[in-house]
Amino acid sequence: MSDSVSKSATSWFPSCGPAVTASSISKHIAAELAEGHELSKKAAEAVLDDFVALITRQLAKGDKIRLSDLGILQVRDRPARTARNPRTGESVAVAASEKIAFRPAKELKTAV
Repeated sequence: MSDSVSKSATSWFPSCGPAVTASSISKHIAAELAEGHELSKKAAEAVLDDFVALITRQLAKGDKIRLSDLGILQVRDRPARTARNPRTGESVAVAASEKIAFRPAKELKTAV
């Protein structure tokens, strides 16, 4: 793993304060990729955006995505269930849905 990728997550958004957004994190990641691979920041942002779009399309099709040393992303079905309103105690029907699940790889677990 290169030094630019192995930095802690806090180095990606220094002094951003509590208003850290997904787009600001994405820009920091793209900037580090650009620096580490001799790309322009715009090119790195475009590659990162395309990567995210590709993952989104594959998950929408129901594919399982395995990223070496990172983990597995997949869509899982959540069955319908009955929940309780904590305020009133009333039973509420919750419809079946899908969720995106991430299972970290052994290498990621060890690194963190």
